[in-house]
Amino acid sequence: MKLKLDLHDIYNRGDEIERALLSVIDEAIEKKAPLVEIIPGKGSGQLKKQVLRFLDRKDIKALYHRVEKDSNNFGRVFVHFRHK
Repeated sequence: MKLKLDLHDIYNRGDEIERALLSVIDEAIEKKAPLVEIIPGKGSGQLKKQVLRFLDRKDIKALYHRVEKDSNNFGRVFVHFRHK
């Protein structure tokens, strides 16, 4: 099971982006999903930087196992979870 979050529709609304990111991480934990795919898109790279900064926060980092930047697609980030 993989969850997917496409940020194309809300790319210019910072508060909604953070809410959407928190929501998909909470859903992954609740449903014990091993993987979340986040699509900030290619664009200027600012949205991807915002997503990575969010994922790097200490409180958020404690919730997942690791982050993987897709080497084949600049506009995609994978968040891996290890559930007990």
